[in-house]
Amino acid sequence: MGLSKLLFNDPAAFLMLAIPLLYSVIIHELAHGWVAWKMGDPTAKWAGRLTFNPIKHLDLIGTLALFLIGFGWAKPVPVNIGNIQNQRKGLLLVSSAGIVANIILAFIALFIYKLIGNDAPDIILTSIFILAKINIVLAAFNLIPIPPLDGSKILMSFTPPNVTNFLLRVEPYGFFIVLGLLIIGALNPVISAFQWVIISIISFFLPG
Repeated sequence: MGLSKLLFNDPAAFLMLAIPLLYSVIIHELAHGWVAWKMGDPTAKWAGRLTFNPIKHLDLIGTLALFLIGFGWAKPVPVNIGNIQNQRKGLLLVSSAGIVANIILAFIALFIYKLIGNDAPDIILTSIFILAKINIVLAAFNLIPIPPLDGSKILMSFTPPNVTNFLLRVEPYGFFIVLGLLIIGALNPVISAFQWVIISIISFFLPG
């Protein structure tokens, strides 16, 4: 679901989407740092990452992936869970924050889409719909419980020490595991299932 075709078929729509899409991944990371800060960990704040300045957040490969294949990433915000008093609760809330942020962005986009209906030009409607769809994909992708994705850290907040230690040992290789599973399509059913759950939640709160 990349946007490379949109760049050639409708450059105006692509340009309209570029900044909102970049900020979708920036807000995802910013949410992690902000929640950690509010729970007692100032690491992200000290690193200058509690900002909307894209230079502080964007990762070249993650940004290219966002536009080419439909999901990407920014540079991870540094977090030290050891600074949070209740570490399991901190791990759960900090890890969930980015996913929740993407779901909220998708909700806002779909709310606007329904609000303006057919009164807006097609280019506006298409851009808003793609923005919502990619935020849903970002949230669903990050729910996968494989390190270093957020889903693994959410899982760690509930698992016994032996499982947590196993996931931590896997983390250095996690990117390659995820990439390999994506290439062979093994993660497609998982991402689709998470997307269905997210869309169901958003649909429940959207006005009829």
